[in-house]
Amino acid sequence: MSCIKNRSSSHSGGSIIDDLKGDQSWRIFRIISEFTEGFDELSGLCDAISIFGSARLHPEHEYYLKTVELAELLSKEGFAIISGGGPGVMEAANKGAHLQNQPSIGLNIELPMEQKPNPYQNLSLNFRYFFVRKVMFVRYSIGYVCMPGGFGTLDEFFEALTLMQTHKAYPLPLVLFGSDFWGGLMIWLKSKMLEYGTISAEDLDLITVTDDPDEVVRIMVAHREWKNQQRLQIAPLP
Repeated sequence: MSCIKNRSSSHSGGSIIDDLKGDQSWRIFRIISEFTEGFDELSGLCDAISIFGSARLHPEHEYYLKTVELAELLSKEGFAIISGGGPGVMEAANKGAHLQNQPSIGLNIELPMEQKPNPYQNLSLNFRYFFVRKVMFVRYSIGYVCMPGGFGTLDEFFEALTLMQTHKAYPLPLVLFGSDFWGGLMIWLKSKMLEYGTISAEDLDLITVTDDPDEVVRIMVAHREWKNQQRLQIAPLP
């Protein structure tokens, strides 16, 4: 029995999962086009902070309001704000930047539910593939803030943590906002993972947990100053 499908049997217009299993040569052009558009649109962006969090938190929720406050404070310091472009915490992040007339970027993703672009983006990009979108977050952010969220927020958090731990990405502040929400995770990381020797104690130094928006701003401003010094050191001589 042959294990090679006839290409003529493939079809378009299916789900993202079908697309991932479809014709390889066709799919690679779509992937390249998403990378190209992302690099072209974001290439002029400087000093942006990515804010992640749940799409399910309503505008009256404590952490939605905290996210708006934090995004406004960061915007006042000259930072652009990047979010996943959807509702909930993502909307709050873009709203805070929008209120301060700062760049408010949404990296939207095609999903069967929950992902509806929020109205506070002044630059909105649409992605089909999560991994292309991830590259844009890492490439164009100088800091991450993770508000309370679900699997997607955890995914972005651990992706960035792994890239820094393995020196595949430049160091950037990785802030977990909301000690009540993130405290249990930190206890587990410190007890089980350290106990089993699967991480090193210094790996946890890459993470900051806070409930204070002003502390987040101080962390990001300090990192920007450090990064500017690095830029000067590698700048070509005239």
